[in-house]
Amino acid sequence: MTSTFPNISISTERLVLRPLDEDDVPALTAMMNDEQVAAWTHVPQPFTERHARTWIGEHAPAERTAGRGLDLAVTEFLTQRLVGVIQLTKTNWHVRSTELSYIVAPWARGEGYASEAALATAQWLFGDQKFERVELRTAADNTASQQVAQKIGCISEGVLRNACIARVRTDDDVWTDVRTDFIVWSLLPEDLEGAVGPLTDDGGFSTFTDWN
Repeated sequence: MTSTFPNISISTERLVLRPLDEDDVPALTAMMNDEQVAAWTHVPQPFTERHARTWIGEHAPAERTAGRGLDLAVTEFLTQRLVGVIQLTKTNWHVRSTELSYIVAPWARGEGYASEAALATAQWLFGDQKFERVELRTAADNTASQQVAQKIGCISEGVLRNACIARVRTDDDVWTDVRTDFIVWSLLPEDLEGAVGPLTDDGGFSTFTDWN
């Protein structure tokens, strides 16, 4: 039998992480059309409300049911406003390992939300789900995402050369693919001791899988 993640909600001091739902469509669409999101992820550009509904209604439930991963909306506790997304992918239930990705809306960057959400997710994985490894992959030029990985206690394990496809906008306003390196990070239960003190960052992105 395939193991699956439960439908859960994770709360922190400022955030609530919960399953994506239909009400998130407008905010998710706006967030995924941001320039930085386009540069560091594989989501379609332009990202339409149809794409958002497909993600929420088809892709996310299928990934969870098949045991491959989990998609969580990251919302502000007080306003319930969507500030980002946490995604778990490439889950190996025998090894108890998964890959974690994150993205933060432009208006919410600089508040430490990426670190807070990623750390809460890792703590839940290690404590409640008994996972033994969380992996992150950040593009070599994506320093904001690397800062988040460092702040939650991740250890850099090495570089996958030419393994990442990022995007840049050309002079004629067209997105084109560029190849770069992936930095591989890991987080084990004992590494969480490195994530002490206040978590602040300038906003971070970790490349999402090509879900569409």
